[in-house]
Amino acid sequence: MVEELAQADDAVAACVDAATWALPEHELIAALDAAHRLQQRLAAVTLALVRELDGRGAARAQGASCTAVWLRDRLRLTVPAARRLVDLAAALDAGNPGVRQALADADITLDQARVIADTVTTVHTAAGPEAADKAVGVLVDWAGQFDPTLLRKLGTRILDHVAPDIADVAAAAALEAEAARATRDRHLTLSEQTSGRLRLTGTLDAETAGLLRAAIDPLTAPSGPDDQRSPGQRRHDALADLCRLALRTGELPEHGGEPAQIVVTTSYDRVVRKLDTGALDTGLRLTPETVRRLACDAAILPAVLGSTGQPLDVGRQRRLITGPLRRALVLRDRGCAFPGCDRPPRWCDAHHIHHWADGGTTSLDNAVLLCGHHHRHLHHSDWTVQLSGDGHPEFIPPSWLDPEQLPRRNHYHPRR
Repeated sequence: MVEELAQADDAVAACVDAATWALPEHELIAALDAAHRLQQRLAAVTLALVRELDGRGAARAQGASCTAVWLRDRLRLTVPAARRLVDLAAALDAGNPGVRQALADADITLDQARVIADTVTTVHTAAGPEAADKAVGVLVDWAGQFDPTLLRKLGTRILDHVAPDIADVAAAAALEAEAARATRDRHLTLSEQTSGRLRLTGTLDAETAGLLRAAIDPLTAPSGPDDQRSPGQRRHDALADLCRLALRTGELPEHGGEPAQIVVTTSYDRVVRKLDTGALDTGLRLTPETVRRLACDAAILPAVLGSTGQPLDVGRQRRLITGPLRRALVLRDRGCAFPGCDRPPRWCDAHHIHHWADGGTTSLDNAVLLCGHHHRHLHHSDWTVQLSGDGHPEFIPPSWLDPEQLPRRNHYHPRR
């Protein structure tokens, strides 16, 4: 398979620099159709490979928490996109050979395959395998005429075509199945952008959407006749108000032994006696004005930093890595330090590099931040961790994964 894919890669590469400007319109259209058809066939191959790797547990064997996270690091995908690949590969492998073949034949697109797989699963549950097989044929035929959005809408009444005698009864089952899909597909993604901004994307289930609207709507009204904010800006400010209210309750769970809070790291200009620009523990940057405003209602804890940014003096030693020492660890590692992990500091445990029970000290030079999965993985695998010459952690993979055992670092967390 690798050789055949390499040949296909060479053939596609030869087309990349082709003089498309010289082609007549009908050949351009034919080439577009051919490229699109090839894309769907390759998608079928990719899904088969993803399913096999997932079934073998290859991702966990290499230290990732799941196949989706491993794909993100391996193929440079977003986690939601990787998770959709894993889910669809599993769905096509679990009783949808007709859908898989239609994708391999380029009769449907990858997005249409997702819709058809979901719909056929619902039909199989409601009316059995024979009706499900009929549904595949009907939906693949419809896929030649309708895009994925319309196809999903049509699929809600597929039983009228393949099992009319139970269509009404099954409509209720379909509604329950849709609710289950909404629960499965719920997610919220926080993506860092330039200039310290954060982009929120996601899909909420019906109940959570109702909760958000109930909480945010009263805060989105214009503050007065002179309020020039757009609706989107008012929703943004309302979300900020909700977060402030939640933090003030004191009822949020602790993170790493600390109360829920935001942590801003800044420097103090002794010449002008003002706080400088700052950074959140997520790495996002703040202006001096924002830092000074936050400092009006904050506890300020000093820390001495070395030339490469690692904290040197943050307080006394103790068995548990909490308080000033944990804050120093967050300043250094920025999140889970294991290669390829993007878990933020609040999801992480502090791990003794040389175990405390074996005589290791509770100090910054003997600590590293790890998320729950990688903390367990480090304790039960042949990976090892050490601090490099610049004071930042690096991980040595086992010899079966990398015979040269070259040290690896996490590149997902920004460094100051």
